[in-house]
Amino acid sequence: MLSADFFYSLLIIQSSLLITYWMGGHYKNGQLPKISSAFRQTAWGFPPSDSGVELRLLKRLFTPEEAELAVHLTLDRKEARVIAARAGLDLLQAEQRLREMARKGLIFSIEPEGGRILYQAVPWIVGIYEFQVNNLDEGFVQDVNEYMRTRSKVLRPQPIPQLRTIPVQQSITPQLEILPYERAEELVKAQEKLAVAPCLCRRKAQIMGAGCDAPKEACLIFGDWADYYVRNGLGRYIDQAEVMEILTEADKANLVLQPSNSRDIAFICCCCGCCCALLNRLKLHPKPSEQVASPFISKAEPETCEGCGVCVDRCQMEALTLEDDRVVLNSARCIGCGLCVSTCPTGSLTLVRKPASQQIKVPITMDATWRELSQVWENRQYNDQRLGNVP
Repeated sequence: MLSADFFYSLLIIQSSLLITYWMGGHYKNGQLPKISSAFRQTAWGFPPSDSGVELRLLKRLFTPEEAELAVHLTLDRKEARVIAARAGLDLLQAEQRLREMARKGLIFSIEPEGGRILYQAVPWIVGIYEFQVNNLDEGFVQDVNEYMRTRSKVLRPQPIPQLRTIPVQQSITPQLEILPYERAEELVKAQEKLAVAPCLCRRKAQIMGAGCDAPKEACLIFGDWADYYVRNGLGRYIDQAEVMEILTEADKANLVLQPSNSRDIAFICCCCGCCCALLNRLKLHPKPSEQVASPFISKAEPETCEGCGVCVDRCQMEALTLEDDRVVLNSARCIGCGLCVSTCPTGSLTLVRKPASQQIKVPITMDATWRELSQVWENRQYNDQRLGNVP
């Protein structure tokens, strides 16, 4: 399972590093071969930093006992008895520890009433980090920022994204060719369990003394993820009507809709360009359109534009300008979110579908997305090892 599962390896890296930190550099219970293998498999998954900030982050989150147990979870959801057997722990002890780890947002759990409780490893992002939305403080935020700077120097672009961009509902015209999993309204209608949680990025920005006036409770969560969020005090259940109200307010607040890259969605993030780490990174790129996972792009008709400038203010990527009171679109910067379209009074801006060659793959579930991403990174790592390119 280690060589086939990127995020299992990631958890091994995290946990093994943490155990090493507390044990004064001494490994136990075979941790040395595990961490060596994990680093070979995931050179860009949880890269070490010169400052050791990744160890500080892990120490904030895991106890040594939790770190030791975490290496025995995978993306396959398993009962406590299976994990206990792997770890060589008493079942009662393993159950208690797993419940506490799920409560702390270190692992994911499925806990149906009267059914089997299952536990699953999750990556740092999207996963453990987002589950710390109620635990942010200045020290944690500083460590996260330092680690992200380290990570950005090592990682290459993700071949399969974890998030994608879909248009706001008001920007969709009858003429637009659009699939059900590309429409927020259709995605929501397919869900039975819905919840809302605070925006992690805006909370983080507020702690840093920045932030904006966009709605704070704007992360929409669905299905098993909704149960997990509510059970652990990270969010609250809502109905479909309130979800649609939140999406309407998101459009008014110039927020970009970014759901999980899955047809059965786990979440929809309503993102601002000032706080969202992903949008900020896209904004710095000279051609965001080539980096974003979006099936659409805007089309402008300057001859009908009245020069009101609303679209310029709403665009999060600075893709629009006015010249002689006419809109000018830099298509290389457009991410197809539809914010410019939904408030254009003259219909001078519309969405069009990108060519098939520019469409991303959207797996069925978020677990499937993680697995495919895992396999791609494993293949890359293997090729880099073969060519001697691993640092």
